[in-house]
Amino acid sequence: MTIQPVSPDPSISEDLLAAGRKAYDLDREHVFHSWSAQRTITPMTVVQTEGPYVWDGKGHRLIDFSCQLINTNIGHSHPKVVAAIQEQAAGIATINPAHVNAARSEAARLVADLAPGDLNHVFFTNAGADAVEHAVRMARVHTGRPKVLSAYRAYHGGTDLAFALTADPRRNPVDKATAGVAHFMPAYPYRSYFHSTTEQEESERALAHLEQTILLEGPQSIAAVILESVPGTAGIYVPPAGYLQGVRELTRKYGILFIADEVMVGFGRTGQWFAVNHWGVEPDLLTFAKGVNSGYVPLGGVALSDAVYETFAETPYPGGLTYSGHPLACAAAVATLNAMQDEGMVANAARLGAEIIGPRLQEIFEAHPSVGDVRGLGAFWAVELVKNRETKEPMAAYGGSSPEMNELVAECKKLGLLPFQNMNRIHVAPPLNAPDEVVRHGLDILDQALAVTDRYVTG
Repeated sequence: MTIQPVSPDPSISEDLLAAGRKAYDLDREHVFHSWSAQRTITPMTVVQTEGPYVWDGKGHRLIDFSCQLINTNIGHSHPKVVAAIQEQAAGIATINPAHVNAARSEAARLVADLAPGDLNHVFFTNAGADAVEHAVRMARVHTGRPKVLSAYRAYHGGTDLAFALTADPRRNPVDKATAGVAHFMPAYPYRSYFHSTTEQEESERALAHLEQTILLEGPQSIAAVILESVPGTAGIYVPPAGYLQGVRELTRKYGILFIADEVMVGFGRTGQWFAVNHWGVEPDLLTFAKGVNSGYVPLGGVALSDAVYETFAETPYPGGLTYSGHPLACAAAVATLNAMQDEGMVANAARLGAEIIGPRLQEIFEAHPSVGDVRGLGAFWAVELVKNRETKEPMAAYGGSSPEMNELVAECKKLGLLPFQNMNRIHVAPPLNAPDEVVRHGLDILDQALAVTDRYVTG
């Protein structure tokens, strides 16, 4: 059955559309957008959101297959979270972080209870980037060492140190190479940097490479290794069996802390509360944001092990911020985590991946020559697009987009799907509580839209 282009939703009023047009004009006059050449963009206006849907400036209802920036894990406008924010605002809307408040205390308890191992202490930040900044600062003070190792292709945030840890092309124009950061090659089975032919080879060779990097940089100078448990922006490439366990063993061997960056994958995205749980790995520090409160109010944080906490038990931690544990953000986190538990969203994400998304993407792989690879866990998948399966020539060059990918995204939107596109990939990341029929319809739209990229296959 052919899916027809979406029409304007009659439930969206003309007043709402007029407000959207005014918002667009003001945006173009005054708003400075991230990651963009300002005069070349035509950003999409959003006039309403609810559940797994957003409505654009023309009143078209689109399935949100990106959860915006992989953060609205429970969908838009969840009534329990909206009510919690309203109730908190009527009581304590904001407070000095030196003071105890119930929202922050309960949010910290919930995060500590859900986190792996002995991550029993939580420092709240505004977002993922400053969570990474503080985790590295904690590691450096705890170990007395300056260096941090991070993987190429990683993304850890846009602030100065987090951006230095990041190793995708957006860093290059502003990289000063002075932040005490060294990079290593990641385990990436589809595009192996180690010429591996099996996942076992990839794991073994990537770990050998990491150990050599540690030795060459000097273990005595390295405070931490930071890794995204499942790299997100870089391509949702699930680490091969044994890799994360091996990284954890190497860090223990050389007295280095292991920081798990769970900003994008934490709180159920991969079908576990935290992605490291898939491999039984217990980090020394864990950074989070995004899904902790579904992005309703900015919030991030660091979960600390007991050993790291003890470093600051009698000695002050040299860091802080005005909005650490902001009551509105923490109230949203408490309501989000309780709703996720009450409604079984994490188990549902695992089921969506195993029963619907994974099998359907395999069918899509078999049907479309432009699909080079599909991979993922839970409600977190990537469709990697290529011009030639044999050579793996990407549909867009590393670090950029392409007319072919832009055409694919436009076709998805025309048919009613808002995708997450990065370089030559489409990421499939619906809300963890999205109804089965909505997820299936979104995958059907993607299936039909991929006829666009199939036209550009050369081999």
